[in-house]
This record gives sequence, structure tokens and C-alpha cells, in this order.
Amino acid sequence: MIQIWHPCTQMKDHEKYPLIKIKNAKGVYLYDFEGNSYIDGISSWWVNLFGHSNERLNRAISNQIASLEQVIFAGFTHERALELAKLLSEVVPDNLSRMFFAEIGSSAVEISLKMSFHYFQNIGQRKRKKFVSLKNGYHGETIGALSVSGEDLYKKAYKNILPKNIVSPSPDCYRCKFGYSRETCNTECFSDIEKILMSNSEKICAVIVEPLVQFAGGFKIYPAEYLVKLRNLTSELGIHLILDEIATGFGRTGKMFACEWANVKPDFMCLSKGITSGYLPLSVVLTTEEVYKAFYDDYITLKAFLHSHSYNGNAISSAVAVETLKIFKEENVLEKNKEKYKYMRSLIEDKFCELSHVGEIRHIGFISAVEIVENKKTKKPFNWKRRIGFNIYREALKRGALLRNLGDIIYFLPPYIIEPHQIEALVEAAHQSYLEVLNR
Repeated sequence: MIQIWHPCTQMKDHEKYPLIKIKNAKGVYLYDFEGNSYIDGISSWWVNLFGHSNERLNRAISNQIASLEQVIFAGFTHERALELAKLLSEVVPDNLSRMFFAEIGSSAVEISLKMSFHYFQNIGQRKRKKFVSLKNGYHGETIGALSVSGEDLYKKAYKNILPKNIVSPSPDCYRCKFGYSRETCNTECFSDIEKILMSNSEKICAVIVEPLVQFAGGFKIYPAEYLVKLRNLTSELGIHLILDEIATGFGRTGKMFACEWANVKPDFMCLSKGITSGYLPLSVVLTTEEVYKAFYDDYITLKAFLHSHSYNGNAISSAVAVETLKIFKEENVLEKNKEKYKYMRSLIEDKFCELSHVGEIRHIGFISAVEIVENKKTKKPFNWKRRIGFNIYREALKRGALLRNLGDIIYFLPPYIIEPHQIEALVEAAHQSYLEVLNR
């Protein structure tokens, strides 16, 4: 019998910790076959915005299946795709006038890289072949996406087969090498990437970053001013700016898209995860009219962008994405979220701030992260073999909360429909789990 090999997992762990088999889910709760419930404190890997088995989303999928499930997207289109483009045009930066469908976040990143490179080939700037990204940045795990990721955990094993791109030191407000604190930051750290771009400008197609929050790289949150400086410099040097809003998009940072905090407009924006509220795979790449026109010609020649996959523009995925955007618009989600995430922050600060091994607590929008360290004064991490964060995650499951860790960082990204009493239960489960693990 075939056995399933699960992602982002050391399968040997399951000799000690059996897989949890989920029977069904509703709202913020997951239910297993043993009758246990778990608050989904991470939105099922950052995707589930409006809860499990949401009636509006269920109905949108059901209605779409009854009329059209899938059609070839080369030479054909359909209503849901057109409606999605219209709704996105109302919320994304107004310079982004063209949308290309993909299926997952990594695919969207691959497409943006290919488009940027191909654009410069088409306009005759053939020396531009490199991409710049940030250390601790994460953009997916396909080969091209890994080549612009700066997190060794995911790419080290594959370095010998990856395209050679440029990784810049990233801003780190907790362990600032220039000696500033988060409160006194003057973005002197921008000088690192500035030097790289100035000295390699004729070789670089694009810079790709996660705006304001590096998710898989440790939930590092950096100032909006860094993004402003990056946009200004890339524009000056004729380098594309790709914003990977796959995790930060759709309200997670408190605005619809993280780039709004800096009021910048990218050349490419990659969207996925929350676009379908976690129901179905879908991603899109948004770009400018200038980029689009560089591929426009009378014939399918080397100018054309020939990237494709079988499920481009899937009608069912498009339908649930349309309904997701309608929920944002009709239910005033961003405004309603403020009260909830402010309450979550206050509880986390109250429970964790004075604990002896809590190094920093970081917040932006509906994202909170607690970094646990061995020494609070020196910010020295625990030896990774102690698996502090992993053990807290395991303890939290016993207390009915799904709170996965990133190393020794515990993070909170619940669905937007979470209620105050559920926030209380989630934070209390995390707090008790911390005490259990650190007091052993």
C-alpha cells in the first residue's frame, strides 16, 4: 500500500507523534476522528480567511460547478475570470492593468521572474539576467522560486542546481547590525541592497521581496520606509520591482495589500493563498501595460509569453476568488478586523511580554509572532536541537490549538472570523504550552 509523504515534515517524528486525521471543519475549528477540536490559529497555512465550510464560499463553488468547471484558457475565457479581473482592478495598485493566471504561489513567482527576464530580452537589454532578493526571504520551492529565496533551510540541499542570483542582507529590526532598535530605526540597512543594485544595475532584471513581512524567514517585520527607498531606487535604475504579496495580501497586514503601507506601486505583484480563502489552488501575476506591450506582436514568435498549464483560469477557483473579494467589499472586513487583532495583540503582550525567554513580540495587522530565545539580553537563540518551538506546537495541540512554529517562533494568524472568546482560548493555549515546555 502506498504511504503518504507529507510536506515540510520530518516523517520520523510521526513514529512518536501520529498524524492527526481531520474528519471535518467548521468556522475556526478543525475536528478529528477522536472527537477533539482544534482552533485553527494559523489559517491552515495562512490561507483560510473566512473560516472552514463558509456558506457563501460553499454556495459559490456549488453554483459554478453546475454551469462550468473547466475550459481551455488559450483562445477561450469565461465570466468568472472576467469578473475576478474586474474586482481585482478595484483594489490593486492602479498601474497594474494586466493579469496572468497561475495555480500556486511558487508558479506565480516563476511567471514574474520569466516575464521580467523576457521583457528585457524583448526590448534589447540582453545583459539583464540576474535577480536580487533578501536573505530570509521566501518565495516558494520550485527551482526558479528557490533561486530567489534567501532562507537556507529550504534551498541549501539544491544549491548546485539553482540559477545563480544575488541575495542581499535583509533588514532585521530585532538584531540590527547597525545598532538601532525597532523604535529608532532609520533604515540604514537599506545601504546593503543599495550597493548591490548600484554596482550591478545593468545585469539585474528585478528585485523580488515580500513587502514588510518575511513570513517563512522568521516573521521578520521591517519598516515601510525600506520599501519606499527600494521602489525609488529600482525606478531610477530601470530595474523591475516584484512584490510577493502571496502571504501578505488580502488584509493580513491590516490593509488589503502590504505595499499600501508604503504607498508604492510595483511592476509585478504575485497573489495567491487568501485569494480563494484557502478553498482551491489559484494564483495570479499582475503587471503593467508597459510589460504587456513588450510581448505584443502579430505572430507567436520569441516575443510571446508561452508559459501555460492545464488549469489556467480554472472556473471553480475563479468563482471562489470572486466571492472572496465580494465578502471583503460587502462585509467591511478590513475595518472589522482592527478590533479583533488589537484585542489579540493585547492578550499576547499581557501573557508573554514579561516571560524570561521571550525575546521579541512582533505585530502587524492580523499577524503576531513571539520569538523565544535562550538569553533575553543577548538575544542568543536556543540550540536548535532542543526544539523549543516544536514542543510548544505539540503541547498546544493537546490544549485544542493549532499553532505551528517556525524554529523557536510561535505565530498567530487566525481566520478573520475568529471571535474574542476564541482568541482568548488560542492565546491561553499558547501561554500554557510555553510554560509547560520552558519549565520542564
